[in-house]
Amino acid sequence: MTHNTKPISPLRQRMIEDMQLRKLSPQTQAAYIRAVIKLTRFLGHSPDTAMAEDLRRYQIHLVETGISSIMLNATITALRFFFGVTLDRPEALAKMSAVREPRKLPLVLSREEVARLIEAAGKPTYQAALSVAYGAGLRASEVVALKVGDIDSTRMTLRIEQGKGRKDRYAMLSPMLLERLRAWWRHAHARGKMLDGGWLFPGQNPVNPMSTRQFNRICRMAAEAAGIDKRVSPHTLRHSYATHLLEQKVDIRVIQVLLGHKRLETTALYTQVATEVLREVDSPLESLRTQPPG
Repeated sequence: MTHNTKPISPLRQRMIEDMQLRKLSPQTQAAYIRAVIKLTRFLGHSPDTAMAEDLRRYQIHLVETGISSIMLNATITALRFFFGVTLDRPEALAKMSAVREPRKLPLVLSREEVARLIEAAGKPTYQAALSVAYGAGLRASEVVALKVGDIDSTRMTLRIEQGKGRKDRYAMLSPMLLERLRAWWRHAHARGKMLDGGWLFPGQNPVNPMSTRQFNRICRMAAEAAGIDKRVSPHTLRHSYATHLLEQKVDIRVIQVLLGHKRLETTALYTQVATEVLREVDSPLESLRTQPPG
């Protein structure tokens, strides 16, 4: 039996090769290809003949469909690669412009809310995964990608392989987190849910890891069960981890390393939500020798 597979066009093959040469991640490659396919559908012809005015019309179309600023900027980044690298026509994007997104303060949970959230998750696997997100400040994708062998109980670290930016790093492993992970390992092994040297948080089939979508759903359900009336995600736990460390007077440069931030300015955002730090600062009004009104 033969399968009719649609051949890859020379143009797409060239783009794939360009991305591979620059070692872009499979996820990035797929996203860039999708962006070009969507542009092609809008144009109704091969995108290599698109002019600057065509791309301007495409951006207007995307804005009118209600695309988010993040997705719009991601689309422009993908097209910048396609026209600038693959086609060597960077001038085609002269009339497309990225949108400056207003920076919002991160949502942070209190320590009491974090404890309630983890407790409300119920299942040992859910509690352990949420404990890692908060206890080590990991991104959702980093939590689900952990393997049993990434736990180093001698150096008290978690090895994060190919995190954001395709960089390896080490995250902190506190004694309490290690204790929780050992309890989860014993529970999972006794029930045949975890393979030797396999994923720390397996999916339904232990050959595969838990998906980030499932982890996000677990977090939302736990927040709802805990009565936390906020839009909580695994990244909320990462934000809370950083903020609570800052409130414990951990040096911001240390927090930058623990989070895997490339720029200190990204980490510095947490100084604006560390309320315990703010409460310890005396207003200059306190030094004035004036009587209160009345």
